Amino acid sequence: MDSDHSHEAYIKGRGAQVNPHNKFFSQQYVQEHIEGLDEHFAGSARTKIIATYPKVILSKVDSPDIGFYQSLNPYQGCEHGCIYCYARNSHEYWGFSAGLDFERKILVKYDAVALLKKEFEKKSYRPETIFMSGNTDCYQPIERKLGITRQLLSTMLTYKHPVSLISKNVLMLRDLDILGALAELGLVSVSVTINSLREEVRRKMEPRTASAAARLKLIERLAERQIPVSLMIAPIVPGINSDEMPALIKCAADAGAKWASYTIVRLNGAIGDIFRDWVHKNYPDRAAKVLHGIASCHGGKINDSEWGRRIRGNGEVAAGIQQLFNCAASKYMWNGDRPMLRTDLFERPSQSGQMRLF
Repeated sequence: MDSDHSHEAYIKGRGAQVNPHNKFFSQQYVQEHIEGLDEHFAGSARTKIIATYPKVILSKVDSPDIGFYQSLNPYQGCEHGCIYCYARNSHEYWGFSAGLDFERKILVKYDAVALLKKEFEKKSYRPETIFMSGNTDCYQPIERKLGITRQLLSTMLTYKHPVSLISKNVLMLRDLDILGALAELGLVSVSVTINSLREEVRRKMEPRTASAAARLKLIERLAERQIPVSLMIAPIVPGINSDEMPALIKCAADAGAKWASYTIVRLNGAIGDIFRDWVHKNYPDRAAKVLHGIASCHGGKINDSEWGRRIRGNGEVAAGIQQLFNCAASKYMWNGDRPMLRTDLFERPSQSGQMRLF
């Protein structure tokens, strides 16, 4: 166990160290004794894959500060285990905890491809960029085995449909062939998330993700294939990684990223208690300072749902972060706008085949 962790047993390889009560449940089991009879309450350390069969695959997004209007998530829950992930709260809707359950119980939409094709074949459907990983990473570890994301991208290419992706997993390199073909048609853009160049920070904050060096190499490979790629610095946590922004932007620019963006951490719902527990165990010497810094960006609270402010924050600390970002971006990176993806190429294979008969 690392020296800066508390004396409690620390679960290595996981972000959350607790499994808080689901707020939708009126009752809960609790562990009253540490004897063997109660050991099952700790839960299995292994990841459990759970099949789900939704009726639709595209989610409409009505938040005005997000920048996209429909998203697709083949997986719910994420084994990456990022401690700050806002998607943790959505796991409670499935009857699980936002803590360790979020990392250990992964819900898979096995019929995602069939549902997407069904959506595309509707006469009423109008093409609009689909954002993949709006909730959880579409390239998380289970994707290596199941390949659902690859099949979805192949479907996008077949229908010539625009797609935007964000990920922190270098498994994306497996799909350079499809991404390259989409890029040639102006149908794809990619954001790679990196929030620290320090491995000790990554291992604590994002325990099952690729290293920053590997993600920078991913940016380089994408850029070499002329695939539009950007850096997403997310999230900025005052007192932990807020000083790294210039170095991150420079490294990403050197690797080939053409623009960058960032978000400031916010700890809504169950994430607040999960993060408090984590920061006290990993950074006991500055936990209070970190929490105060987060609150200073969100009107005195660590949680924030106000559109606009929730992404970038406000106040002196947030203003300093914004200024640092602007200076670094203007110095090291072109930082233009995200490219407009084409929607005029969309076609249904069945219809295009019929037209060729005339």
